[in-house]
Amino acid sequence: MDLNFSEDQLAFQKAARVFAEKEMAPHASKWDEECFFPVETLKKAAGLGFAGIYISPDFGGCGLGRLEASLIFEELSKACVSTAAYLSIHNMVAWMIEHFGNEEQRTKWLPSLTTLQKFSSYCLTEPSAGSDAASLKTKAVKKGDHYILNGEKAFISGGGVSDIYICMVRTGEDGAKGITALIVEKGTTGLSFGKKEKKMGWNSQPTTTVSFQECAVPVANRLGEEGEGFKIAMKGLDGGRINIASCSLGGAAACLEASKNYLLERSQFGKKLANFEALQFRLADMATDLEASRLMVHSAALKLENQHPTATETCAMAKRFATDRCFDIVNQALQLHGGYGYIKEYQIERYVRDLRVHQILEGTNEIMRLIIARKLLGTIK
Repeated sequence: MDLNFSEDQLAFQKAARVFAEKEMAPHASKWDEECFFPVETLKKAAGLGFAGIYISPDFGGCGLGRLEASLIFEELSKACVSTAAYLSIHNMVAWMIEHFGNEEQRTKWLPSLTTLQKFSSYCLTEPSAGSDAASLKTKAVKKGDHYILNGEKAFISGGGVSDIYICMVRTGEDGAKGITALIVEKGTTGLSFGKKEKKMGWNSQPTTTVSFQECAVPVANRLGEEGEGFKIAMKGLDGGRINIASCSLGGAAACLEASKNYLLERSQFGKKLANFEALQFRLADMATDLEASRLMVHSAALKLENQHPTATETCAMAKRFATDRCFDIVNQALQLHGGYGYIKEYQIERYVRDLRVHQILEGTNEIMRLIIARKLLGTIK
């Protein structure tokens, strides 16, 4: 793995950093406090190519790789983890359409997704199907040139505001082989949304249920063939896990920097906190964990980009390790700040709240351990 970034990679990293500092950081606390979805800011990000990072330039994307995406999401998350995380999901949806869609589907949807004229969401989880995603019950029955959908999805980022929803639905037998991927457009008759969930974090993006009641979706909106939906969903999540881990890197990096500055400025017992060896050791461990996490995420990004045979388990390892370690880093940052860390003005507590969910979504970290163990033991082919 080449640890020296190219000039282009450094340029995209810098562009993301400058954008985050100017357009996101000054407003992130307010977005969190008011549960405000920053549509115009996201559209500005799209103007830099951040809504179609690894989409072909033929459809308005940047045509970059997984490593470049990781660099971008880390920088954006230093300012606002929640907003960067929504953008990462949007990029995942766009990638799934480009990778598994036909030419007509790519031409129809990708140009509006890469410019954020249209927003998108990913719908897999259901009220009774979380970690056991293959047990999902949302039913799609084919009638003529439409599928008729009935069921409900839960915890959908962008629910109610997104224009396009990639939904995993059951068209056949029980289990993974009976699942199909459909693109459902906002405004489709029978599509509705629940109340905005009141959450611990991720408050700059709405989260709702997505419900289908006799919802007619054209067969032309199917991604791939019937029965391929679970495979498509899991392929999307390989990249999604790298992205969400990268968002954890950004939050942890911001808190590490804030902690360093706080130790250098704050005095107790007649000397700077930075002169206490115990706190030096804690800061050193935080920095080490961040660097180890970053290396794992970048390694996974390169393996996924190059379609390495061990890409899936490496993505699971990176997601598990980075989201666990980075949450520990932001939690330690709060402890180092003492009471000030618990005060919203200092913003550390926002990172704690935003990063906590990364150990749950895109597959819980317990499921990541299952993926890794089964690959090691040869029980997953």
